[in-house]
Amino acid sequence: MSAPEHLVFITGRMAKARLEKVAATLPAERFTWSIADAGVKVAALMTEEIIRRRVTIPEGATRIVLPGRCRANPEALASHFGLPVERGPDEVVDLPAYLGLAGRTVDLSRHDLRIFSEIVDASKMTPDQILAKGLDLARRGADVIDLGGLPDTEFPHLEECVRLLKGAGLKVSVDSFSLDELTRGAKAGADYLLSLNEETLDLAFETDAVPILVPMRPDDLPSLDRAIERMEKAGRPYMADPILEPIHFGFVESITRYHETRKRWPGIEMMMGTGNLTELTEADSLGVTALLVGMCSELSIRNVLIVQVSNHTRRTVEEHDAARRVMFAAKADSALPKGYGRQLLALHDKRPFVQTPEEIVAQAAEVRDPNYRIAVAEDGIHAFNRDVHTIGTDAMAFFPDLDVASDGAHAFYLGGELTKAETAWRLGKRYVQDEPLRWGVAADEEVEDTTAFKKAGHTRHSGPDGPERATRDAVSPEAGAGRPETVEPSRARGDDALADEGGRIVCGKFVPNGTLVPGGES
Repeated sequence: MSAPEHLVFITGRMAKARLEKVAATLPAERFTWSIADAGVKVAALMTEEIIRRRVTIPEGATRIVLPGRCRANPEALASHFGLPVERGPDEVVDLPAYLGLAGRTVDLSRHDLRIFSEIVDASKMTPDQILAKGLDLARRGADVIDLGGLPDTEFPHLEECVRLLKGAGLKVSVDSFSLDELTRGAKAGADYLLSLNEETLDLAFETDAVPILVPMRPDDLPSLDRAIERMEKAGRPYMADPILEPIHFGFVESITRYHETRKRWPGIEMMMGTGNLTELTEADSLGVTALLVGMCSELSIRNVLIVQVSNHTRRTVEEHDAARRVMFAAKADSALPKGYGRQLLALHDKRPFVQTPEEIVAQAAEVRDPNYRIAVAEDGIHAFNRDVHTIGTDAMAFFPDLDVASDGAHAFYLGGELTKAETAWRLGKRYVQDEPLRWGVAADEEVEDTTAFKKAGHTRHSGPDGPERATRDAVSPEAGAGRPETVEPSRARGDDALADEGGRIVCGKFVPNGTLVPGGES
C-alpha cells in the first residue's frame, strides 16, 4: 500500500480553525496534512510575495493547496517551493469533495447527445441574419442548425442559407412540412431532413441527407415501424422520432411510445423533440430539460431537437448542453445524476450555508476594523464590523444599525450586497460578499482572472473629499498579521477521532455530529 499523500493547506488566521476541523476528518490512510497559517487575517488577500515570505513548507510535503479565492499564481509558487501548487475550493466545507472523497472524479467534457437547434422563423430572416443566429447557437452548444420553414410562407433563399451555414463549417438540417422545401434543402447540401413519414420516404433515396422518420400521426406507431423497416432493408442511415406530445395532450402515451420503439428497435438512432414540453409548459425549463435528457440517456436517444420561442426558454441551448454532460457522466459511473456540479441547480443550492451562526459570531469577534462583512447562515443575514453585529432577514431593515446615513456611496454598496444576501437566504443559495450569486447554467458566469485581485470597492466611508475614505483593498493584507505557524494533526484520525472533532465525512462532505443523514443516521 502506498504512503499517504502529505498535503499542505495554506490559509489565514480567520479560516484556520474551520480548516483544521475539516482536515481532521480526512482519511489517514490517504492523506496526512499540515496547515500553513501565513499569519494574515484574510486568506483570500494573500499575495505570492506574502506566501513566499511568510510560509514555510514542512519536509515530506507532496502537494500545496491554496484557498479558492486566493489570487496568488499557483505556477509561480510551484516554481518557488518545488512542489505542485493548486487552487482549492472556495469554501472549506467543500474540501473533501475537492480531494475526491465523493467517490468519483467529475469529468463533464464528454457527451453523446447531438443538439439540433431550430431557427423557427428562418423563412422570414435574411441569409446574413440566419448565419449570425446559427453561429450564435453553435457557440452556445448546438451541433446542428435547423432551418424551420413556416406553413404558407415562401422560403426563396433556402438554398443560399444552407450553403452559407455549411460554408461556415456548420451542420444543417431543414425542417418543413413542404416536400418541395425538403428536396431543395437536400440538393443544396443539408445534412438532415425533418421529417419524413412512410408516404414521403422516397425522398430519402434521392439524396444523401439523413432523414428523421416520424409516424403518420403521433399515435400511429405501426406507420413508423414500416418506415424503419424500409430503411433497415435498404441499409441507409436515418433517425426515428415517435414525437413527444404536450402535457394533457398525450404526453404520457408519447413517452411510452419512445420506450416501445426502443424495445422494438434496440440499435437504431433516435431523436426526441423537447420543445412540446419546454415551450408549452410554463415552468422553469431547466428542470424539465434535465428530466427529458435523463430519459434520453436511459433510452440511448442520442439526438434532440430543441426550440426557443418563449422568453422563459431563452437558455434552452445551454440547459440541454449542461444536462447532456451531467447525464453522460452519471450513466458512465452507473450513478444517480447527483454530485456532478452546480450547472443544473439554478434557484437553490444543495449546501447553501457554509458557516454556522456560531462560526460567524466567532469570526465577527476577530474583526478589528470598521469595514462591514456580510455573511448568510440558516438564521439569516449577518452584517458586522468591529462595532456592530446585527442579524436579520430584511435587507432594508439593516439601514438604521449601519451608520451610513451620511455616506451615499457606502449605503448604496451595502444596500446592494444586503439585497443580494436576502435573495440568497430566501432561496437557499450560497452568498459570498462582493461576488455575484451563481445561477448555474441559467445565466452566464463572469470569466475572471483568478490570479488578479478585484478592483477596489467601497466598504466604509467614500468620496474624493471624505476624510474617512477607505476600501477593503486599501488596507494592507498584512495589517495586524500574527506570527506564521504550521499546524500538524496532533493524533491519529480514526472514527473515534472524527467524532471527537465534531463530525465525519458523508458522501464526500464534512457533516457535523447531530446532523441527520438519509437512512436515519445522525
